[in-house]
Amino acid sequence: MTVARTEPTYRNPVLNADWSDPDVIRVGDDFYLTASSFGRAPGLPLLHSRDLVNWTLVGHALQRLEPEAEFAVPRHDCGVWAPSLRHHDDRFWIFWGDPDQGIFQVNAPEIRGPWTPPLLVKAGKGLIDPCPLWDDETGEAYLVHAWAKSRSGVKNRLTGHRMHPHGTELLDEGEVIVDGDRLPGWFTLEGPKLYRHDGWFWILAPAGGVETGWQGAFRSRGFFGPYEEKVVLEQKDTDVNGPHQGGWVRTPSGEDWFLHFQQRGAYGRVVHLQPVRWGADGWPVLGDDGAPVAVHRRPDLPPQPPAAPATDDDFPGGRHGRQWTWTANPKEGWTTQHSADGLRLTCVRSAGAHDLRTLPHVLTQRLPGTPCTVEVELRLDSEEPGARAGLAVLGDACRWIGLQRGADGAVHLVHRFTEASAEEERDADHARPAPGGRARLRVDIGAGARCRFSYDTGDGFRPSGQVFAATPWRWVGALLGLVAVAPTGQGHAGAATFTRFRIGPPAHG
Repeated sequence: MTVARTEPTYRNPVLNADWSDPDVIRVGDDFYLTASSFGRAPGLPLLHSRDLVNWTLVGHALQRLEPEAEFAVPRHDCGVWAPSLRHHDDRFWIFWGDPDQGIFQVNAPEIRGPWTPPLLVKAGKGLIDPCPLWDDETGEAYLVHAWAKSRSGVKNRLTGHRMHPHGTELLDEGEVIVDGDRLPGWFTLEGPKLYRHDGWFWILAPAGGVETGWQGAFRSRGFFGPYEEKVVLEQKDTDVNGPHQGGWVRTPSGEDWFLHFQQRGAYGRVVHLQPVRWGADGWPVLGDDGAPVAVHRRPDLPPQPPAAPATDDDFPGGRHGRQWTWTANPKEGWTTQHSADGLRLTCVRSAGAHDLRTLPHVLTQRLPGTPCTVEVELRLDSEEPGARAGLAVLGDACRWIGLQRGADGAVHLVHRFTEASAEEERDADHARPAPGGRARLRVDIGAGARCRFSYDTGDGFRPSGQVFAATPWRWVGALLGLVAVAPTGQGHAGAATFTRFRIGPPAHG
């Protein structure tokens, strides 16, 4: 029996992994959160909580990215940027910006779906971070968005539109409602979230960049402005750099809370929970008088059992858990379902077999934000010379350990890495025999995402290679990956079977 947690406090971050650009809503007694998923599929993760502290992953709202052809290959920093989650007219709605295509929307009657196919609400380059608002007082609907300078040449401003109440189209060309260039000291204003409260239109939006920025609040009596501004959360003398970009939510008892991210290098953007109170001047006060809290009284909500998004997987029937995503749109035949436990990954023939970062068929999950040990068991079921499979840590630089079939027919334990600026992998250690084509693989991840690789081919774990410091992608934290690949050629190249994937506390001894 799982016992509900009774401690009076919680500790940040509440989601200690890369749940980038979070947005949150409450529906009844349930809280839901979504986050950026960039070029991975499925996208738009959906998390559920009853207490704002313990979260579980319950699904994804986007099964495949469009256009299909463009996301047939990895595009790690493209795709789904900074979604907004809302509940209106008995439906869940998610809007997001694809910086190369425009503003998309999906909706569903229940959080687990079925979700509609993505609808392009407004086409354009550099349209990012959209957020809708249905004004219950007037029946009007609005949308605000930011700009990516890399695509549009414009940034540091928020554009507002009237929107059709059905959420299917915008009703005007839009106008700038907040111009950050006119605010002394403000830059990279983005990520707006739009609300109605106490007779005001509110925009909560970060500025100053992900590493060192702050959270701003803007208010106006009319949607199109003029808006007043105030900084409501910043690092101050804490160790939480760049605390910003997230969503405000109110509990049934009337408490207010703000979930936001902190950029932590290879770990990506981890999620913090801040208390919110309203000052005598009517402005929100986040955290401890505008500074992020490390430990705080828990929300006034019923105690819940400890929970976190799943990581471990036995792959029952050959199926992987919802914590896994592909590095591009998946194709049939990459996995094989069967009657036992274990993930059977096809050794997909690929011209890019020498660089795992270019492969669409890498199955990934987020790198945990705390020291841990990652283990998996592997059997190489391919007779194809050059076929290989293994456990990887992926980012701008990549390292993996696994098994490879040699030209002599023997299977070897190999350990390889690719530097950030290189396109070809190199050996991280000498190849070793792997009797029976089996191995247990381990990565011990310490402070600073420093990874130590080891293997067991039958006589206990042995270390391999030098320490590897995991690196992020451009906007994405490092990823753990399982992969099977073969050189180009004709015919089926066999498969690899992964079993007992585990992430546990740091190993000792």
